[in-house]
Amino acid sequence: MKFRDQLHPTWQQILSAELSTLDEIQAAIDSQNYLPERDLVMRALSSDFASAKVLILGQDPYPNPKYANGLAFSVSRDMEKIPASLRNIYQELNSDLGLPIPKHGDLSSWAKQGVVLLNRTLTCRVGESNSHLSVGWSAFTEACVKALAKSDVIAILWGNNAQELARYFDPTRLITSAHPSPLSAYRGFFGSSPFSKVNRALLALDREPIDWTL
Repeated sequence: MKFRDQLHPTWQQILSAELSTLDEIQAAIDSQNYLPERDLVMRALSSDFASAKVLILGQDPYPNPKYANGLAFSVSRDMEKIPASLRNIYQELNSDLGLPIPKHGDLSSWAKQGVVLLNRTLTCRVGESNSHLSVGWSAFTEACVKALAKSDVIAILWGNNAQELARYFDPTRLITSAHPSPLSAYRGFFGSSPFSKVNRALLALDREPIDWTL
């Protein structure tokens, strides 16, 4: 299956100028053993663009075949071990909103409510983080982010990599902090209250807040 065919038709239209780039990326990596599985690569862009309310921008897929599933930071519901960054996200979710810490790592219920869980790079070689930085994903996902910014989406940008695209967002629709990884979470991620800030911003736009319960 072609990556372009996994896009929701609304995304296909919005990214029409980028589809040839997408084809080139697929041609460059198709002979490799990469993650996530081919039919999950564009999962974050498989919903109607008009439903998008929030962007959470990750870095690249988990390099572990058991983890990568096409949604940034998310893992399948049956994974017993939750990745460290996601555990820190859950800790902040509990601190911010008082919600119980989930026992699974599946964030698809957020995606169904209009949270776009997009990585900056959408594939990587098995076992190798950041191994597809040079294949063209940055330009493609920047086009995605620019389109979302124009539609008044609220952006959560964690860490320097994601914050390279902060310039596209109005300050009233931008939430930034350190990355939730164990290396940086104590430098400003913990205590940043991103989830309550998102819902306040959505209410200010007369949009339905996100139910962050998992």
